[in-house]
Amino acid sequence: MRGREPVLPKRRRRIQPQFSWVDHRLIRDGHIKGRSVEALALYLFLVTVSDADGLSWYSEAALCRMLSWTPPQLRQARRELCEADLLAYRKPLYQVLDLSPVPIMLKRPDRGGTGEAVAISEILQGLMTGGAK
Repeated sequence: MRGREPVLPKRRRRIQPQFSWVDHRLIRDGHIKGRSVEALALYLFLVTVSDADGLSWYSEAALCRMLSWTPPQLRQARRELCEADLLAYRKPLYQVLDLSPVPIMLKRPDRGGTGEAVAISEILQGLMTGGAK
């Protein structure tokens, strides 16, 4: 098939017998949309060094040294990943989280007619409990 031969065939990537990988859903489901370069760099680093449970014990000093960052840069990237539900942190432990499904957002008409975004899960929950919100 044309175009399928690597540019440098002798340098084909080989997957080593280790644990780390990057889940395709990170891109496919839009988890990286709106994330800063720093947050994505931290995520990639932690995915690379974490164990099979997504756990890593790198210290703040070690991460700053490895990523050439200041402590405030690291804390901001970590906060961004935690808020995006991609990472959990309890000093000194980092946990790369399983990628949760991205909620489907619908518009709900309001009295002003502008509409408000609402997760489909909220609508379904309202239907199951006896009244849509």
